[in-house]
Amino acid sequence: MATWNHILLIDSNSPLMEQLNFFHDHTLLIITLITILVGYNMLSLLTNSFINRFLLHGQLIEIIWTILPAIILLFIAFPSLRLLYLLDETNKPSLTLKSIGHQWYWSYEYSDFKNIEFDSYMVPSAELNEGDFRLLDVDNRIVLPNHTQIRLIATATDVIHSWTVPSLGVKIDATPGRLNQT
Repeated sequence: MATWNHILLIDSNSPLMEQLNFFHDHTLLIITLITILVGYNMLSLLTNSFINRFLLHGQLIEIIWTILPAIILLFIAFPSLRLLYLLDETNKPSLTLKSIGHQWYWSYEYSDFKNIEFDSYMVPSAELNEGDFRLLDVDNRIVLPNHTQIRLIATATDVIHSWTVPSLGVKIDATPGRLNQT
């Protein structure tokens, strides 16, 4: 479980989350390089004199600092778009799980196998065992197979809910009157 002093993302359990980790590291590297470059420029402006006779005519530098950010944005945009399409792709799922968000609990339906349905409520704080997480443990957990394509359909009955498994890279909003799929 993530705590306040964790800097990086949690360990991945799916290829999509692994790609999200790589994209995070890629973007973090670009942002670090930009921060170092801007910091160096600011430090050199503070320590050097501001007199330069060629400073008045600087079309070349204006072209460079206009085109360079566009190129940097392309280095971030192309991997981001690739990852966005990978996350939205669904290939012939073996199992469909329907998740319905209610005010204080979730209802689940395995519609592929004889309509198995159950509700999942949070465990009250008074009934928690040693090592259980408060407000995170439930009485009926969903069971999903490993190394299998799974379709998750999420909806809600009252307000917008968020269904997430961070280690799999899955986060979907359950909105009333709408079926979202991942």
